[in-house]
Amino acid sequence: MTGAEKGARALAVWLPAGVVVLLVSLVVTLTIGPAAITPGEIMGSLWHHLTTWAHDIGIGGEPPSNPLTRIRDAIVWQGRAPRLLTAASVGAGLALSGAVMQAITRNPLADPYLLGVSSGAALGAVAVLLLGVAIALPIAAFAGALVALGATLALAGVDGRLTPGRTILAGIAVAQACSALVSFAIFSTSRGDSYREIISWLMGSLGGATWGSVAIAGLAVVIIGGVLLGSGRTLDAFVFGDVSATSLGVNVTAARWVLLTLTALLTGALVSVSGSIGFVGLVLPHVVRMLVGSRHLGLLPLAAVGGAIFLIWADTGARTVFDPMEVPVGILTAAIGAPVFAWLLLRNRSAA
Repeated sequence: MTGAEKGARALAVWLPAGVVVLLVSLVVTLTIGPAAITPGEIMGSLWHHLTTWAHDIGIGGEPPSNPLTRIRDAIVWQGRAPRLLTAASVGAGLALSGAVMQAITRNPLADPYLLGVSSGAALGAVAVLLLGVAIALPIAAFAGALVALGATLALAGVDGRLTPGRTILAGIAVAQACSALVSFAIFSTSRGDSYREIISWLMGSLGGATWGSVAIAGLAVVIIGGVLLGSGRTLDAFVFGDVSATSLGVNVTAARWVLLTLTALLTGALVSVSGSIGFVGLVLPHVVRMLVGSRHLGLLPLAAVGGAIFLIWADTGARTVFDPMEVPVGILTAAIGAPVFAWLLLRNRSAA
């Protein structure tokens, strides 16, 4: 059996299993919190809302009663549900972006924030939080991410050639410049409790997620992520180097520009609603490779599902483990991701 056949067989097992685990995780984590709510009550409430909506537009009969009180219903559908769906979208998008970035740059240490997008988004968000600019924070963060992306790609492709090494160096330079501006803005402007709000966002937090956040992150994953999922064969060609990719019929420069831009746009949209959540895009692709191999036709979808599951549970832990205090989810992903990544490095070294 060839490596491709083994990967396809593993994907046929792991992807359906991952989807089931994802759906179960969403239902179970909706029940976790100070207000005791059972899965049966959640499903009954969901059916009540769906039938009520159908009745309002003239479809179906009288809806059944809601098993949840008004307050408990609000806890589920205005508090936990948008937060968990945002976490799932952000986790899926970051893991997918990380897998694409690692293939494009041929760098196993690459992550979605390599192009300075996260630092640019942070600069836009801090400007809103500190200066009180009359613009929504996600819009400002996404605008900052786009500016950082433009600066990185312009710097990396200054002579028309966009190589992995130049891209990485340009991303580091832009990220450091944006980080310096963020630090200066905080040092010179922040007062009192504004520090807490800024630091929480910079560390990555889903505490302020709304249905608007679900729309932003979800649409970004569906539209941009859908395009990236279709790039598996191109990414497989990149793994063997630019010369080999060209011999396989890939327009290396054009493909790299397009994939880097799409990845950065997706990351910018996700960071605009969640802040910078580390290690998801770095570690999850490596874990998935252990299950289905390195072929991107299988790696990309399973990485997205795995990232969604991981961030759902990480955020649930962030809001419940230290109750009544809630910690930024970025702290928890780093606490889990760092030792896992260290174990992966040791494992690979032993295998070599």
